[in-house]
Amino acid sequence: MARNLFFIVLLSLPVFAQAENSTIYKCMKNNKVVFSHTICPEEFRQHKIEYQLGITTETDSDKKKVSNDPLKALLKKQTISKDKLLQLLASEVYRLKQENSYFEILRASEIQKLDRKHYWQTKPKDDPSYGLELQAIHQRFDDLTTNNLNVIQMLNQHKMKITAEVSPDHFMSQ
Repeated sequence: MARNLFFIVLLSLPVFAQAENSTIYKCMKNNKVVFSHTICPEEFRQHKIEYQLGITTETDSDKKKVSNDPLKALLKKQTISKDKLLQLLASEVYRLKQENSYFEILRASEIQKLDRKHYWQTKPKDDPSYGLELQAIHQRFDDLTTNNLNVIQMLNQHKMKITAEVSPDHFMSQ
């Protein structure tokens, strides 16, 4: 019976996906299973079944997800280990470098788009409007890249400062 009910629910998931709420809750208690669009009562164990873009995922939503968000830890005035802070700084520097690479790809794409536009308008490349548009593209991406490079420099200085600091425990162990 439970299998039949489960297959009916799986077959009807495309219908549910068109509705606003594409989440179904699987409520379980004493070998009984009930499917609902609302959160299960507390005495039931709960699995969350989500249907999105043709993919059905079932997760145990009873388990609490514990994640240590560094920003929340800082706001609560908790401390982050130096290793974790250095790791976060390194990952942000890497992200910014990747973003700069992406900006170069976007710049090349914008220039190609501008070239195609002027080609189809049969305007020469020495046309003043072409030069102004090209200058605006370069200025915009140069500003974005410069801003990221300044942030990278600041993060690297902060990283060097952290690695140069000597902890008080180091003096007590001597």
